[in-house]
Amino acid sequence: MSDQKRIKFEIATPERVVLKEEILQVTVPTQEGEITVLPKHSPLVSVLKPGVLELKKIDGEIEIISVSGGFVEVLLNKVIILADTAERAEEIDIERAEEARKRAEESLKDMRSVDASQFAQLAAQIEKELARVRSAKKWRSLRK
Repeated sequence: MSDQKRIKFEIATPERVVLKEEILQVTVPTQEGEITVLPKHSPLVSVLKPGVLELKKIDGEIEIISVSGGFVEVLLNKVIILADTAERAEEIDIERAEEARKRAEESLKDMRSVDASQFAQLAAQIEKELARVRSAKKWRSLRK
């Protein structure tokens, strides 16, 4: 397949490079909505929201990655994602993610007077865990 039909893709967190390879397309959750990037996409920079990245690899395989926020930069045939956190779906333990989400929700319920900072922190934790669960479930459904 020619390089004109491929995208150089890289996703990194402050801790590691999660994935770096050529792909056919990627769907990304941004603050403005979900976008799918194909080769020769118009350049853009956007803020990521917690959610599910879906990549179509050169061999046709679908890769699912959970992100909790960050930035995406799209160039002509290159996509760079700098994520706060990112996990490949096959690495996610659904039960642990569900438990973490429930703990965050309980903490939010138990707090009588929550300041804006605490509320934002708990809400972000809940969104992150929901994204992890959705990613893992989507990946498992693709493997059936």
